[in-house]
Amino acid sequence: MKPFTLNVIAIIKSIPEGYVMTYGQIAELAGSPRGARQVVRILHSQSRVHQLPWYRVVNAKGEIAFNNEESRFLQMFHLNSEGVAVSDEGRIDLEQYRYMPDLEGLQE
Repeated sequence: MKPFTLNVIAIIKSIPEGYVMTYGQIAELAGSPRGARQVVRILHSQSRVHQLPWYRVVNAKGEIAFNNEESRFLQMFHLNSEGVAVSDEGRIDLEQYRYMPDLEGLQE
């Protein structure tokens, strides 16, 4: 597996319950500031294998990015169950719920 992919997986696993991160934020921390779409691909292909908390990742506006009603509902359900307030439109207040990890803890 490529270092970027491994970094993305480690970052997503580090998001604590009750917090979210954006695709772009994860990409930048993983070493590719313009790699948000790669983060989407990794989430899509690796979430089950690595038991990633995929629902803790949102877009840059703090919105749930799924158009599929079932996936959207599932993400909202998971976030609400962890105490993250999600509006009926699927928005999360990033100022309140965005996780800002300690970079040193991620580089092992």
